[in-house]
Amino acid sequence: MQAQANLQTSQQPVGTLPQIKPLLYLMAGIFVLAALIYGVINTGQAPDVVLNIFTTRFLGIFIEAVPFLLLGTLTSGLIEAFIRPDDISRILPKNRVLATIGGAFMGIVFPVCECGVVPVVRRLFNRGLPMSVGVTFLLAAPFMNPIVFASTYIAFGAGPIFFGRFIITGIVAISVGLIFALNAKPSEVLQPAALLDDGFDALKPRPSLSAGLGITLTTAINEFFDMGRYLIMGCLLAAAMQTFIPQETLLTIGEGPVASVLVMQLLAFILSVCSTVDSFLALAFTTTFTTGAILAFLCFGPMVDIKSTLMFMGVFKRKAVFYLILLPFLMNLLAGVLINLNAGYF
Repeated sequence: MQAQANLQTSQQPVGTLPQIKPLLYLMAGIFVLAALIYGVINTGQAPDVVLNIFTTRFLGIFIEAVPFLLLGTLTSGLIEAFIRPDDISRILPKNRVLATIGGAFMGIVFPVCECGVVPVVRRLFNRGLPMSVGVTFLLAAPFMNPIVFASTYIAFGAGPIFFGRFIITGIVAISVGLIFALNAKPSEVLQPAALLDDGFDALKPRPSLSAGLGITLTTAINEFFDMGRYLIMGCLLAAAMQTFIPQETLLTIGEGPVASVLVMQLLAFILSVCSTVDSFLALAFTTTFTTGAILAFLCFGPMVDIKSTLMFMGVFKRKAVFYLILLPFLMNLLAGVLINLNAGYF
């Protein structure tokens, strides 16, 4: 019976995500509807005006994110078609710590933001990528890639913000990856569709270029619509919070070495700005917020925001998603506060 169950699990289509529970849809719908009603009552504006503001912000977040999701799903399709489990084991160092450190820099090879990295890391898990490496890559890649390097350099130059973002992102991502590796098994952390594909035939030759491109497109389409459900829900929630939680309220309480960091992390989570452009948004806060708070915004936001949190649920189990939010939040908070308390050195 157990062997039959394992066989059925291995035959599960790789491109299929676990279905979002209807309760999750219902809760998200109730939240958005309640937010709209609250916005109409609290602001005194006409319902159509509030709806237009909400719609504009939703489309702004979604249109900004969807090209990177498409890039990520295409990369996922290429991995499905052409990457084999033995390729992963041959490339990665045998030492767990060195492999995890290497995961922080995989974004240079796979230059994707927080939306595109989720389908990529799920596919790599399916091909045998160690969990510590995958978690590190998931958290680090939204900054550790050439596109975001360039945007951060253009916005801040080669100064404390640029190098601080690089160092903090690397330390936090590697630390969380090692924590996951030491304290949990893949079967306890990952959704079934993200586990190693035991049914993969290692003796089967690689597909030809034309056949591989067909597999790539088929996989990418399935991934795009699967992950797109989570992206849409995340964008709806982010737009509702942007519309009905006054940012002025957050900014006015953002004083002091600790409060400023907390506020900027909360703002990063709510705004859900793509990591390719968040540097230019952070630049607008440099005259009113501390260096530690700006770095917390730039480091925590690409790791965890509303839309990526929803997308994590397609790869990780709920308890793991909770820790994927909590650990980066606490580590970035600590880094930001330490920088603020030692501001004379920055």
